[in-house]
Amino acid sequence: MRLLGNILWFIFGGFFSWLGWMISGLLWCISIVGIPWGLQCFKFAKISLFPFGKDIEFGGGAVSLIANIIWIVFFGVPMAIGNALAGALWCVTIVGIPFGLQFFKLAKLSLLPFGAQVKPIPAY
Repeated sequence: MRLLGNILWFIFGGFFSWLGWMISGLLWCISIVGIPWGLQCFKFAKISLFPFGKDIEFGGGAVSLIANIIWIVFFGVPMAIGNALAGALWCVTIVGIPFGLQFFKLAKLSLLPFGAQVKPIPAY
């Protein structure tokens, strides 16, 4: 099921999402000050290409907390609202629920990306 979900996700916008995040990450990394934000864009690119079968582990310390607060103020809230709205729209139909859940996962990551790690979910 993960394979089918990832294929459909890739066809219906996953590639363009990945490409947008990669370009954003490269642009942020042009300046030394923007490198932390560029690395977060690469994290979003990693999960936006094939989100099915991946989980997010949240952690970090004081530095991650401060970086997340700055992120929330400038970027996090609009991104989280956008992903949550997209997830709610996808969940209107039964067929769209798996895609909606992926958007909710992206909404949570877009709110607190610093200190979070994208990990594969082990297959049983």
